[in-house]
Amino acid sequence: MTAQRGSRPQGQRRGAKALTMLVLVLVLAASAAATAVAAPPIERIKLPPGFAIEIYSDAVPDARQLAVAPSGIVYAGTMQAGRVYALSGPGGAGPGREVHVIAEGLEMPTGIAYRDGALYVAEISRILRYDGIDAKLANPPRPVVVYDRLPSKRHHGWKYLGFGPDGKLYVPVGAPCNVCEVEDPFGTLGRMTPDGRDYEIVARGIRNSVGFAWHPTTHELWFTDNGRDNLGDDVPSCELDRLTKPGQHFGFPYVHQGDLPDPKFGAGHDPKDYVPPVAKLGPHVAPLGLLFYTGEQFPAAYRGALFVAEHGSWNRTHKIGYRVMVEHLDAEGRVEREEPFATGWLEGEEAWGRPVAFAQLPDGSILISDDGAGVIYRVHYTGAASGFAGR
Repeated sequence: MTAQRGSRPQGQRRGAKALTMLVLVLVLAASAAATAVAAPPIERIKLPPGFAIEIYSDAVPDARQLAVAPSGIVYAGTMQAGRVYALSGPGGAGPGREVHVIAEGLEMPTGIAYRDGALYVAEISRILRYDGIDAKLANPPRPVVVYDRLPSKRHHGWKYLGFGPDGKLYVPVGAPCNVCEVEDPFGTLGRMTPDGRDYEIVARGIRNSVGFAWHPTTHELWFTDNGRDNLGDDVPSCELDRLTKPGQHFGFPYVHQGDLPDPKFGAGHDPKDYVPPVAKLGPHVAPLGLLFYTGEQFPAAYRGALFVAEHGSWNRTHKIGYRVMVEHLDAEGRVEREEPFATGWLEGEEAWGRPVAFAQLPDGSILISDDGAGVIYRVHYTGAASGFAGR
């Protein structure tokens, strides 16, 4: 019997099928190997003696600001991904954690904050609220628009959110430029009631703040500010600032780092007329998230200390930053000394990760988001000599 045109003998079909299966197995193996190679080399991260670091989640690419609910659910905003994630399940690291996408298609939803069972999410020009979110992770509710009158400029337009001791929701608005004179609300830090009413500006002269925290004792607001570009490798320094009363002006665009007049806008402006930084953090280190440590797991020397995430320079001849610093404060709340806490993301001129923001877990360990490596780390204190806990 003659085979039909286009058909093949049964033996050839079996051989082709086997070859196809072999190719599929090799492709899957290669994919798994690539994934293994791409895993962040966290064993290179150096911590003080007794601390350990592990991957809390590698399922949140582009992770930015973090928020922890009393239930233990961890929420994460993103920048380029346009998504907001929730991580639920067992504490610590390891398998079993569920990953939920609770919002997508948003415009740079980097800023998030949690309060009274609701998750607040900041896009470029508006703030949304997801009510009762903890119980609705699999079927998130439609968001309530809390505030939709923020500027739509994307340059320095990504936001950071936080509820202050006064119960108000705080949000910064960056300057839409490298350096320029701005009008409100650009270059400011504002606040409003949780339902979006009574918006007011509490600080001005801020180029681009993407991180703030309140001192646990004085309740003063501390925030980071990223210095301007194109004045060279070594100036100006990025800033750690402290707001001691509403209405203060921190210098931008007239004065940088507290004592450096801008070559274009500084004429006629005395640095003494503006609030200087509490600390100069270094040129172009790009400080972002802050965390005052209030847990009991870490040694006593870290309680009340301020952790700073340095995202790292992008336009400097030799890169700096890409690390977590800790600022130790004196009894008056001033920076007494600073020291590196976590380093190793920058190796020579190559950086494989970029720390962004923090969150403190109920057990006293801390989370660190990394939008460069696309992971969230957990740092905890063990008292052991090794600083690497594995995956």
